[in-house]
Amino acid sequence: MKRANSSSHPLKRWILRFFLIFIIILIIGLIFVSNYLYNYAFVTGNKDFISSEVTPKLKTAQTWLKSTPKETWYQESADKKLKLVAVFVPAIKKTNKTIVVFHGYLKNKEFMADYIKFFHQQGYNVLAPDARALGQSEGKVIGYGWLDHYDDLLWINQLIRKRGGKNAKIGLFGVSMGGATVMYLSGEKLPHQVKVLVEDCGYSSIKGELSYQLKQMFNLPSFPLLPIVNQETKIRGGYYFYDGDALAQLKKNKLPILFIHGSKDNFVPTKMVFDNYKATSAVKKLWVVKNAKHANSYDRYPKEYEQRINSFLQTYLP
Repeated sequence: MKRANSSSHPLKRWILRFFLIFIIILIIGLIFVSNYLYNYAFVTGNKDFISSEVTPKLKTAQTWLKSTPKETWYQESADKKLKLVAVFVPAIKKTNKTIVVFHGYLKNKEFMADYIKFFHQQGYNVLAPDARALGQSEGKVIGYGWLDHYDDLLWINQLIRKRGGKNAKIGLFGVSMGGATVMYLSGEKLPHQVKVLVEDCGYSSIKGELSYQLKQMFNLPSFPLLPIVNQETKIRGGYYFYDGDALAQLKKNKLPILFIHGSKDNFVPTKMVFDNYKATSAVKKLWVVKNAKHANSYDRYPKEYEQRINSFLQTYLP
């Protein structure tokens, strides 16, 4: 019996060493993958999965934006660490009505030029901020609309101070990440001057969007990778992206909101808009745009897009 026990000890030690080595390799692998995913998703730079194509329609609008009278506005970020930039395009005829326009992931205010032009032509002032780390705004970490929506509360307050005061009437509009930004703002205690919301193809949550992309792009499960990346984002980026939950914000929303989403969206899956729509008990409308891909609804059906938004704004931003 003693010989059997003594001979089993080396085997047990070998198994224990193998197990410990396996755990160490697994941890190192998870840290490596987490660091890669954080840099891939949260650090600014050229990303091969994001199109930077400028359509003829957008190019024309960008040329218009360069030549039209406008003001450059500045402010500190909500955490007082960054200098942020926005452009304000006053209406041709003086008005107290302004649409605040929020751009998408890795884009900037210039990529919203066709929307800015449209709202301007309808007689509105337009305020278009660059989200932190994008465009002319400072920063290195993408806020996915969650960090940005705190900054945008400050932009809204600056807008009220400069244009209209207590008589100002404000609508919020965003596409993709900007759409998510609008939904995040919907759950905050907004100034009474904010009257109406329009979001186009925004995601239900940052966690949900990243889970979807992790599967689509890398065929990887969200667990345990996303919880680890969430911790890394807090350490390196200053926030938990799990906090960016549009559904939780929409449950607190009291403002009229128009939801727009392409039926063929394979970047922010179309099913998300149904969850977003169900989440709010406020006055709401939903337009699922036939055959439109991500952020493609305006290009695909420009007249109907403008008509639907105009109708909604005229009803709730009179």
